[in-house]
Amino acid sequence: MTPAATAPDGRAVQVRILAAGKPALAYAKSGVEEYLKRLTRYGTYKLEYLKGGDSESVSAALLERSVGCHRIAMDERGEILGTSAWAEKIAAWEMRGDIKTLCILIGASDGHTPALRQACDAVWSLSKLTLQHELALVVLLEQLYRVATFRRGEPYHREG
Repeated sequence: MTPAATAPDGRAVQVRILAAGKPALAYAKSGVEEYLKRLTRYGTYKLEYLKGGDSESVSAALLERSVGCHRIAMDERGEILGTSAWAEKIAAWEMRGDIKTLCILIGASDGHTPALRQACDAVWSLSKLTLQHELALVVLLEQLYRVATFRRGEPYHREG
């Protein structure tokens, strides 16, 4: 596999994570920094923070900031996929050739609005468990790193 995710025309596919509110807890800040640093070897991954608030205002801001992107909402009602399924879906989107940016949306602490979920191309869940907002961001970044290493055949991920 190539270091960056590439579409058939050779251009890199970007991954943007839009999250409501910056992490305040030390472990979350550290985890976010660590996984963003690791991800730089595998392509273009950008994390952008939006102002926190209620689900209506945050969902509206997420939709506005992700116009033109292939949207994935992270939501407890979403589909739960394993690492290899994430890798397969992301690879399929990259190969389509019409997707320039995958935009992963993390909403306010009270979740996404139904309108946001309907506007997204996919709705995924990290777990059946309810995760604290900052922890969910770290878990998401770790999974993106795991998918990147899996796709390159590196030993970080183990099936079984």
